[in-house]
Amino acid sequence: MTAPIRTLVVGLGNMGLSHAKAYHANPGFEIVGLANRSKPALPEGMEAYPFFETFEDALAATKPELVCVATYTDTHVDYAIAAMEAGAHVFVEKPLAMTVADAERVVEAATRLKRKLVVGYILRHHPSWTRFIAEARALGGPFVMRMNLNQQSVGATWEVHRRLMETTSPIVDCGVHYVDVMCQITDAAPVEVRGMGVRLSDEIGPDMYNYGHLQVLFADGSVGWYEAAWGPMISETAFFVKDVMTPRGSVSIVMDESAKSDDIDTHTKTARIRIHSAAQAGTRFAQPDTMLSMADEPGHQELCDREQAYMLKAIREDVDLTRHMRDAVTSLKVVLAADESVRTGAVVKL
Repeated sequence: MTAPIRTLVVGLGNMGLSHAKAYHANPGFEIVGLANRSKPALPEGMEAYPFFETFEDALAATKPELVCVATYTDTHVDYAIAAMEAGAHVFVEKPLAMTVADAERVVEAATRLKRKLVVGYILRHHPSWTRFIAEARALGGPFVMRMNLNQQSVGATWEVHRRLMETTSPIVDCGVHYVDVMCQITDAAPVEVRGMGVRLSDEIGPDMYNYGHLQVLFADGSVGWYEAAWGPMISETAFFVKDVMTPRGSVSIVMDESAKSDDIDTHTKTARIRIHSAAQAGTRFAQPDTMLSMADEPGHQELCDREQAYMLKAIREDVDLTRHMRDAVTSLKVVLAADESVRTGAVVKL
């Protein structure tokens, strides 16, 4: 019988705790340590795991085979590389790094040390999102891709967002997911990026913005835009748009009208996928739109479970992650270029 993989989880915020729950429930993993600056309330059955206040102490004491890095972005690179140099594979939450050069350093380390590196692109493990991408690709390009994820936040959630914005803007933190979706749809290289941002709150740093918008041009003539915003002033109107148009028609994710932007499951659930054909019959469309019901799709925790099941598969079956790592760097390159464009006012050529 194959022994479970000794796993250290670093960072126990929303995502880190969800990943810890996934490891706890999967017999393929054995949690050997949890690390966080302070000890949070842990679910029943997880209180007895060894707890550490620093990553360095945890890594030295537990000697893990896998490290899950779910801390803030500014620690991802150092923690991931240190873990791999200590002999561990790494699962790291997105964004992979704060600069493209640092992201490439992590990928280089994984390649050189022959470690598995999986980045937390949760939508890649969602059946409805993979169906959305497949339906869009089936229409053929060029593509116009319109996406956003605005989050109205208050209290503890706004506090988390303000902490995130000490190092990472909304279009970088969330944008990597949806730029990654765009890249999967077009399968073409991004070549030019434009960004715009507005500081809508005095509660964040003077050099940060909590509303951002990017536009990206691809080598095949496709274009995409993405919008992200956080804060108590953010509108609930049209906060979730996921839409692709092509010469042959369009594919759209249609959310329930009752959906709220502060519900974490809303960020991944699709409700229905609407497929529209541009084919005409005289003065009418040749066929009605098709509505695909996405009932009983996985919630946030189940998606985290699937991510870690994929991590287990990557290690046990020696999955080639070259494309996965390259795609993670590409999507990061686009959102960081957008952030640069916001700050300089210039178009960024890739």
